[in-house]
Amino acid sequence: MQKRYDLIVVGSGGAGMMAAIRAARDGKSVLLLEKLPRLASKLKATGGGRCNLTNRLDDESFMGSFGKNGRFMTTALRSFNHMDLIEFFSSIGVESHSPDGFRVFPTTHNSTTIINALISEMSRVGVEVATSQRVESIDIVDGRVVGLSTVDSHFRSANVIIATGGMGYPQLGAEGDGYDMAKQIGHKITALFPAMMPLKTREGWVSRCRADTIPKVKMIVDIKKYRKLQATGDLIFTRDGIRGPVVLDFSREITPLLDKLEEVPLLVNLTKGMNEEQIRTHLKREVSSNPHRDISTLVETLLPRSLALILCELAEVKSSDSYGKISGMVRDELIKLLAWTPLTIVGSDGFDKAMITRGGVSLKEIDPQTMQSRKIRSLYFCGEVVDLDGPCGGYNLQWAFSSGHLAGGLLG
Repeated sequence: MQKRYDLIVVGSGGAGMMAAIRAARDGKSVLLLEKLPRLASKLKATGGGRCNLTNRLDDESFMGSFGKNGRFMTTALRSFNHMDLIEFFSSIGVESHSPDGFRVFPTTHNSTTIINALISEMSRVGVEVATSQRVESIDIVDGRVVGLSTVDSHFRSANVIIATGGMGYPQLGAEGDGYDMAKQIGHKITALFPAMMPLKTREGWVSRCRADTIPKVKMIVDIKKYRKLQATGDLIFTRDGIRGPVVLDFSREITPLLDKLEEVPLLVNLTKGMNEEQIRTHLKREVSSNPHRDISTLVETLLPRSLALILCELAEVKSSDSYGKISGMVRDELIKLLAWTPLTIVGSDGFDKAMITRGGVSLKEIDPQTMQSRKIRSLYFCGEVVDLDGPCGGYNLQWAFSSGHLAGGLLG
């Protein structure tokens, strides 16, 4: 007779492995299915391979960072927040630390440490693992899960957890198959957008400023309707656009706008939040200490030289002129550019370079107390496959672990 499991988990990311471990620790018979030949391919790449597990924000602030949908994770965080996650990994032999006082990493700064520990713990608690198993359909009888079918096998189970992740980095196996499974059984999938990735600009001058990281940059969308959208962090110019932490965070807001508008104008403060009056005062003070310096050297007191020269060029200022030689109108234009430099976002590399996916299984159709489907009994969702995404800095991985822990512990 074919074996019947208490739970089958589809997907071997952080959410899936945590769900499997939690259920097996509770004495459930668990099978984890992964379509690739090896486990946790995307988790291996997390945080540039360093695996930023979580951060030290309190639960309220953490949820607030996810925007309007953040309250959905209240129960998941209450049952398993960043302190619980740190303790969990310590209990399975992985010590962590917070070098910057905010983000939490394994002390090895190596995602393989996390993956090996999770695989070892799954083995210890008796989770069965089958790789190269592509799920084709979820089997449902009378509104309840009874198992699932892969390309060449059928598995019986009282519960199924879909933890397949999103569509980012398809080279690591992300194909959106979890969305297809959910749609097949009647779940709504919200619009899907690539997020947490570099952005491309119309302005070509960015390619001439690639040598330096610009700290504490503030970005806002220069469209009246969307002016509330903003982000702050370090910025790096690229051959055809911008990247860096501030861009990774802001791209979550920009890609849906690109879909509507085709291009998104930004205003970027590159001078650590200084306004026009503060910049004007700063330049006057620098001039008073050395009246003969040229304007580009003055602007260099605020920005790296490559960027200083570009902004002088954009303001149509001769960089070798002294501050006193340029007209008041031109001086005002330069100061305006220093306070708010315009950039126009015209595209991205799409899901190929997206670390996460914005959108997913509608939260309205998932019970936040259990992560169980409101449509199909004994079907659960966790991690990135649901319509919930946060900024970079350990937010999304913490959500994966918290939601997996909740779903794996509250099976029907």
